[in-house]
Amino acid sequence: MLEVRKLSKWFGGLAAVNELDLWVNRSEILGLIGPNGAGKTTFFNAVSGFYPPTSGQVLFDGQDISGLKAHDVASLGISRTFQASTLFMKLSVLDNVFTGYHMSYRTGLLKRIFRTPSARKEERELRERALEILEFVGMAPLKDDLAENLPHGYQRILGVAMALATGPRLLLLDEPATGMNPRETEVMIQLIRQIRDKGITIVLVEHDMRAVMNLCDRIVVLNFGQKIAEGKPEEIKKDKNVIEAYLGKEEAVANAA
Repeated sequence: MLEVRKLSKWFGGLAAVNELDLWVNRSEILGLIGPNGAGKTTFFNAVSGFYPPTSGQVLFDGQDISGLKAHDVASLGISRTFQASTLFMKLSVLDNVFTGYHMSYRTGLLKRIFRTPSARKEERELRERALEILEFVGMAPLKDDLAENLPHGYQRILGVAMALATGPRLLLLDEPATGMNPRETEVMIQLIRQIRDKGITIVLVEHDMRAVMNLCDRIVVLNFGQKIAEGKPEEIKKDKNVIEAYLGKEEAVANAA
């Protein structure tokens, strides 16, 4: 579904991503891991249109989307979440998900401003679809709560729900379990599995290694913007380059001894 070829993103003299080759198979959960500063979020930004690549190609279903703007990428079926919260804190849970449908409106802007019957009808339909998403993620009982009043775990789930409202075929999840306790993390893991079961392909950046190893079909490891390992979770656990990248060479040797 997704392929990047020799993808690079430079900031001045620093290569955040350097000639990266990577692909994502349809309907899989791909884990993208690596130490802080490895280039994971930069990769997400380049794929989703927030940063134009310095060089290389991004192909989505065979179409070259390199350098497209974020809204154009989203309209093709790629959505993402962010490390930090991007919620509308003063809006209700339902209104937050409803905003995710902004690209789905068929009614013209003027009709929406003047609240014509056709505009009101479409708004009702989109709100019903937003409620269906909340039911899917288990947050329908909280639909009228303000986002700012939600516990942290529910705020993270709401961010995923908003991304689902854009109708993605490929979902990029940037540290969805960050700050969660073990129970909340398990809820998020189950939700991600359910999303994949609906036919949505997922690329996951996450520092919780237990979650990554239990969830992902395949894992790619980055370090200093380059791919250093790729394989199934059980292979990545034993990879010397991965252990060294996380622990440092001396500590890795000591642990092996």
